[in-house]
Amino acid sequence: MKLHREGTASILIASLPLIASLACLYLIAPWWLWGFFSLGFLVLFGLILWFFRIPNRTPNKGEFVLCPADGKVVVIEKTFEKEYFKDERIQLSIFMSPLNVHAQYYPIDGEVSYKAYHPGKYLVAWHPKSSEENERSTVVVKNEKGQEILFRQIAGAVARRIVCYSEQGDKADQGEEMGFIKFGSRVDVFLPLDADIKVSLEQAVQGRLDVLAEL
Repeated sequence: MKLHREGTASILIASLPLIASLACLYLIAPWWLWGFFSLGFLVLFGLILWFFRIPNRTPNKGEFVLCPADGKVVVIEKTFEKEYFKDERIQLSIFMSPLNVHAQYYPIDGEVSYKAYHPGKYLVAWHPKSSEENERSTVVVKNEKGQEILFRQIAGAVARRIVCYSEQGDKADQGEEMGFIKFGSRVDVFLPLDADIKVSLEQAVQGRLDVLAEL
C-alpha cells in the first residue's frame, strides 16, 4: 500500500498545526492532558492517511467493463444520458464513503474521445440531481471495436475537489488511474442498453478488480 500524491498537501496542512499545538501543550499542560491530545492527534492523522491510501492491486484486465472505483452500487437503471450520447443508457452509480479508496481507474482500454469539466453545486452524492447539477468531470473512452463507455466523477457535500488526469486523445489503459476525488462522493458509469450487468444494487465493489458488465 502507498499514499496518493494528492494527499501530500492535505497531510502537511493537517499535521503542522497539530504538531505545533501539541508542542505548546507539552510546555504548559499536565502530562495526562498532553497524552489525551496526543492520542487524538494520532487517530486524526491515521484517518487522513487512510483517506489517501492506494492498495497494491493488479488490474483485472479483459474484454469487460472494469469497476472504476471502490464503493457501493447505489443505482442500476435505464436513463437518458444528455451530455454526450443523447440517448438512453444503463446508468450504474458507485457511492464512495469517506472510508473508501478515492482513486478512479479506466474501465476499458481505448482512447479518450471526450473530456469535459463542469462546475456546479455540492448536493449530497445520493441526491437524484447530483449527476447533473454537482461539480463533475465527464470522460468517454472508445475501444478498438468502436464501443464507448462514459464515466463521470461527481463531487458531493463533503468532496469538493475533483482531479481528472484524462485529456481528449489520451490512451486509456484498463485499470490504470485516471483521477481522484477528495474525500469521497460517487462515480456514474453509462453503458449500452444491451450490456450484461454483473453487479447488483447495494453490492460493495473494488476498483481495478470487480467486473461491472460485459459489452
